[in-house]
Amino acid sequence: MNNIEKIKKDNVFYSIAKGFVISIILSAVCVFIFALILVKTSVQESTIRPVVITITGICILIGSSISSLKIKKNGIINGVCVGGLYFLSLYFLSSIVFCGFAFNVTSIIMIAIGMLLGGIGGIIGVNIGK
Repeated sequence: MNNIEKIKKDNVFYSIAKGFVISIILSAVCVFIFALILVKTSVQESTIRPVVITITGICILIGSSISSLKIKKNGIINGVCVGGLYFLSLYFLSSIVFCGFAFNVTSIIMIAIGMLLGGIGGIIGVNIGK
């Protein structure tokens, strides 16, 4: 493997990590803002699940788009990696915090949706970057 191939490979991993970190940070900020809204207003608690799912989806789309902007190819693969990493890390963290570590149908569906949204975001990022 020559140096150019190694630099390109490292750039892909860096881009995926960058998109993942952006997704996580953006999600944390948005969920924090939503929590403040819940505390300060009379928004019902029944809105928590749909809003958090929407925030998660949008943040994965944004992160995977950003990860694929400069690569200009394989956007779907980069996006799927970002979405998969996002949900797997979220799943592992919640399993540690809530002391329950088991895959169920809901967690598998959420990981699949995250990977799908990541792929879509990757496609968008590649096409915006051109």
